Amino acid sequence: MNIDFQKGNGLVPVIIQDATTRNVLMLGYMNEEAYTKTKAEGKVTFFSRTKNRLWTKGETTGNFLNVVDIKLDCDQDTLLIKVTPDGPTCHKGDDTCWAEVNNGRTFFIEKLASVIKDRKNNPTDASYTASLFRKGINKVAQKVGEEAVEIVIEAKDNNDDLFKGEAADLLYHYLILLEAKNIPLDDVIKVLESRQK
Repeated sequence: MNIDFQKGNGLVPVIIQDATTRNVLMLGYMNEEAYTKTKAEGKVTFFSRTKNRLWTKGETTGNFLNVVDIKLDCDQDTLLIKVTPDGPTCHKGDDTCWAEVNNGRTFFIEKLASVIKDRKNNPTDASYTASLFRKGINKVAQKVGEEAVEIVIEAKDNNDDLFKGEAADLLYHYLILLEAKNIPLDDVIKVLESRQK
């Protein structure tokens, strides 16, 4: 990356985003040394403007920000770092520096859909998902039907763990069915949005 540290007198702003929830957790600053250390160690290190030194987020609390991805903006003077946080991000104990709760894992579904697409386009013998695609649309649809029946059965009992397991199986196979039909999940969401009153 060709980061322009000179534009900000040796510092660039760094937006920290949760890689799973996509919530913005905090804003910090890096100099070139902090960026190099972050890349080398896989944990976000900032340059503290008040302490005039490097500090790794979590060095005293254990609430590290584990790097998933680093992107540079179009002007080459701001970084977006996607992370997996080990705990609260704010020094006040909040999930974010704006006192927002960092929850909502629905963006993981996009990641899972991407993995399913990859299994279809780059199949391996060891992949269960690829084996379903090989068996064809009828088998994929049959699996969705089986999982739907199983979740109905579990809904009548009081075992939340079994119900959640069946719900996960149904969602997973439903995503495979969408991919087998070449229909993006976004298209289904658009239908839901159009029905919202």
